[in-house]
Amino acid sequence: MLTKINLEHILFLDIETVPQHENYEALDATAQQLWEQKTQYQRKDEISAEAFYDRAGIWAEFGKIVCISVGYIVMKGDVRNFRVTSFHGEELLILKEFKTLLESHFNRPHHLLCAHNGKEFDFPYIARRMIIHGIDLPFKLNLFGKKPWEVPHLDTLELWKFGDYKTFTSLKLMAHVLGIPSPKDDIDGSQVRDVYYVEKDIDRIITYCEKDTITVAQILLRLRNEALLTEDEIRSV
Repeated sequence: MLTKINLEHILFLDIETVPQHENYEALDATAQQLWEQKTQYQRKDEISAEAFYDRAGIWAEFGKIVCISVGYIVMKGDVRNFRVTSFHGEELLILKEFKTLLESHFNRPHHLLCAHNGKEFDFPYIARRMIIHGIDLPFKLNLFGKKPWEVPHLDTLELWKFGDYKTFTSLKLMAHVLGIPSPKDDIDGSQVRDVYYVEKDIDRIITYCEKDTITVAQILLRLRNEALLTEDEIRSV
């Protein structure tokens, strides 16, 4: 049961991604052709492959990670604190630092990773980008041979489905219905590409990513019917 999990054993996370290049023209001819083929179903000939490239960050084969924010709960007696930090910069460094965190602090069998839609997006995206960069997968992301109950991942979207596989509920909607302050008070995912490439404001992206990470933790607390984190309990490190 969810309430049986020790909250201190969970690493909450969120990632922000953008297209690998600012413009479609930066892709070589082969990549352009593969992009056109990859997105043909989504575009349905209603929009060109070039115009659709703004959305390339959704796919690990054509995008890259610009920020991984993580958070974890620390209990000292009855005092609860939530510590949040972010990895940013060059993608290779982001991935290496994130791997180091997993292997040094969240490497035990009871440790879990938690994200919203993490099983469909965050976890496989990180794993694919690690492989592309030649990084050996950490234990928590290497799912080969694992049975479903052995996968060390929690997904707040999956928990909210309660077995209803045809439903997708956004982080913002879940936060709203559960009475959690909205994390989307500045930008949303569709704007990250422009904030990164046009505005070149990585700090704004980090803030956005950390707010989402905090919201994932808040949602899990609500699913356990526990008190939400207060501003005084949240610390950036």
